Amino acid sequence: MDTPLEIVFHNMPSSPTLEGDIRKRVGKLDRLYEHLIGCRVSVEQLHRRHQTGNLYDVHIDMRVPGNEIAVSHEPHHAEKFTDPDAGIALRNAFKAAERRLLDFKRKQRGEVKLHDAPFAGQVSQLYPNEDHGFILTHEGTQLYFHRNSLMQRDFDELQVGDRVHFVETVGDTGPIASKVWRSEGAPG
Repeated sequence: MDTPLEIVFHNMPSSPTLEGDIRKRVGKLDRLYEHLIGCRVSVEQLHRRHQTGNLYDVHIDMRVPGNEIAVSHEPHHAEKFTDPDAGIALRNAFKAAERRLLDFKRKQRGEVKLHDAPFAGQVSQLYPNEDHGFILTHEGTQLYFHRNSLMQRDFDELQVGDRVHFVETVGDTGPIASKVWRSEGAPG
């Protein structure tokens, strides 16, 4: 692997096992996209919980020529009641990173589909006073969306937990949901 790698652990001791897993997965990213300039992986232990274990937040920042691709895996509501594992959080974050890197590679080659397929997720956070919110994807990543991204409904009618479809695009700061609409049969 020729890609410079920075691994950071927050609120937890460094782990040779996790570091080895990260190095292996970054090596795969390097093989998927040969122009990867650098990668920073941050693993953070969010809470110390005696009953169900700890929650982990993983951020991956990949540097490519002229751009930076950021991926984040934050535990969502369902994961908070399972036995969390840092390895699972890493796996989910790197799966999302692979998809984003391959999408970036396709866009560079001009292989972009004319009509992006919509994905499904659910509204995880809303900030009405700031005109934005976040969607939790099925991969466990959070995507930003703005009030103006809504296709059919008023932003003020959305509620946390609403199921939505979205089209993911790359914005100035990374992936965003550029078009958002409620799923059929969703509450509200």
